[in-house]
Amino acid sequence: MSSDLPNTSRSLPIALLRARERVMRPVRAILMDVGITEQQWRVLRVLEEEGPQDPTRIADGACLLLPSLTRILQKLEEKQLISRQPDPDDGRKQIVSITANGTRIIRDNLGASQAVFEGIQAKMGAERYELLLDLLNELYRDTSN
Repeated sequence: MSSDLPNTSRSLPIALLRARERVMRPVRAILMDVGITEQQWRVLRVLEEEGPQDPTRIADGACLLLPSLTRILQKLEEKQLISRQPDPDDGRKQIVSITANGTRIIRDNLGASQAVFEGIQAKMGAERYELLLDLLNELYRDTSN
């Protein structure tokens, strides 16, 4: 055992992964019942929140790599949860929109998803919960290229 390595309980990457898994476990259960993945959920949430957009913006907003997004968009289109149209300004590009079915999935499951996060907030306290979100967003902004 090497004494020069930090304890894993004080490792930022491991702490973030542990927290993510703890947070996502109940969300995955909700999404499994709906038949979509957490990545598909993130894409639908980005489209619902920000409206129609090109895949590069979706990938950035949903924290996905573009090659992964391509497969996800194909699955969402097969499930009729999104639609893709050629970009009117550049026919080589496409614009992705959420469909009424996609919006319905968000609306029907948002309450259960929010309940998960309200439970976390109740355990942490509202002030610490908001501080955590602020710190994580600050970390993202300060370390972005």
